[in-house]
Amino acid sequence: MPHFDSSIFDLAPIPMWLEDFSEVKLQFDQWRADGVEDLVSFLQEDIQRVVASTHKIKIIKVNQKTLEVFEAKDQDHLCENLSKIFKEDMLGTHIFELAALWEGKNEFSSTGVNYTLSGKRLDVQLRASVLPGFEQDLARVLITTEDITTYQDAQRLEAKNRILAESMFNYSPASLWVEDFSRIKRRLDQIRQLGIEDFRTFLDVHPDFVQQCTEDIILLDVNQATLTLFKAPDKPTLFKNLNKVFMQEMHNTFREQLIELWKGNIHHQREAVNYALDGSIRNVLLQFTVFPGYEHDWGMVQVALTDITARKKAENYLEYLGKHDVLTKLYNRSFYTEEINRLERSFIRPVSCIFLDMNGLKQTNDELGHDIGDGLLRRVGAVLNQVILNTPYTASRVGGDEFVILMPSADEVATLSVLQTIQELFNIDNQYYSSQPISISIGHATSQPNESIEALLKRADNDMYIKKKNHYAALN
Repeated sequence: MPHFDSSIFDLAPIPMWLEDFSEVKLQFDQWRADGVEDLVSFLQEDIQRVVASTHKIKIIKVNQKTLEVFEAKDQDHLCENLSKIFKEDMLGTHIFELAALWEGKNEFSSTGVNYTLSGKRLDVQLRASVLPGFEQDLARVLITTEDITTYQDAQRLEAKNRILAESMFNYSPASLWVEDFSRIKRRLDQIRQLGIEDFRTFLDVHPDFVQQCTEDIILLDVNQATLTLFKAPDKPTLFKNLNKVFMQEMHNTFREQLIELWKGNIHHQREAVNYALDGSIRNVLLQFTVFPGYEHDWGMVQVALTDITARKKAENYLEYLGKHDVLTKLYNRSFYTEEINRLERSFIRPVSCIFLDMNGLKQTNDELGHDIGDGLLRRVGAVLNQVILNTPYTASRVGGDEFVILMPSADEVATLSVLQTIQELFNIDNQYYSSQPISISIGHATSQPNESIEALLKRADNDMYIKKKNHYAALN
């Protein structure tokens, strides 16, 4: 066996096969004579041609490691069970091994699947070399089949985990952004080296620094939930319109984020306001994190945005309900109480107030029903809301048919002007609803020097009571 060291072969730590491909070479010669040029296509047309070629390969010798790996007693036992070792899994790979020999290559390698005689799957790295002196007839080809199952299992696990991670990213119900903050990291490091310690004051003095940092962000990727949340048809459209998503409200949020990063908080969260591409508002809970392994440069960070728009609307509505009367849309008695306490504590003077009380509401409810009465109350609310529009004044429903307008900094002249507006608006409203006119008794007062808010309110209430008494006296 010239040019072959049998002792190295027998002691090699990986499976080695010495094989005779001379009959395969003769088959190649016949195919060439028949006009075959593209061997790969030729073999793929009929897989039985590949099977026939494998049967022409003769195994001359295998080493001890081959017998161990493939669980064979001896070489005869191995050769008698080659069909168990080389199943159809290998045929596709074998096509390209044959093609390498067809092209005159004396060395080639590939990965494939073999099986032990007990049926255990083996991922193998196959390497083949035509021994020197046998290049023309391929009578001696040395083949190694290194078991790389552990490596391939790791590769498959890595691929599975990558697909899982990509799926979790793409199909997450939260909006996910992957960004590069490395330029921001360098910028913060530079000003720290300049001796800056009070970063918040630095930002107060240099507000343009925040804008510079926003321009340093490199957006790497977003998931489908992001496109859905911001009503973008695709990623390029979203990327080109980020100025519509992050408007002025986001400037202060990002400023606070920079302060968190300056403090070393690379995982933080806060509420923010963004906008969809159609202009609709998006209240979000922003959760920022620097990915593990990127703590040194912030080269990859994730921003997760959870849509809390519905929650914020509910919170705002609950807050509204806490301060407003649902029927009239005016402030309620709770707000009114807080407001008079605030005015009592403040130095704002003068303060004026107007008390209003509907005449005959109980009779309307009794004779025509509460639905009609509620309609009258809604009309009063609409008029009073119109009166205080674009003013610092407040109008509250403080009882069933009682209303109060509080007017900080309003003197007697301003109060009389408001009273005139109230009368005019009710006249217009009653003309429109002529079948159900609203009758109101109105009292007013303007604070006197050193007078308490409580005393002021009592004077206005008394004035309204006198007007109401006169109204009913006139009816009788």
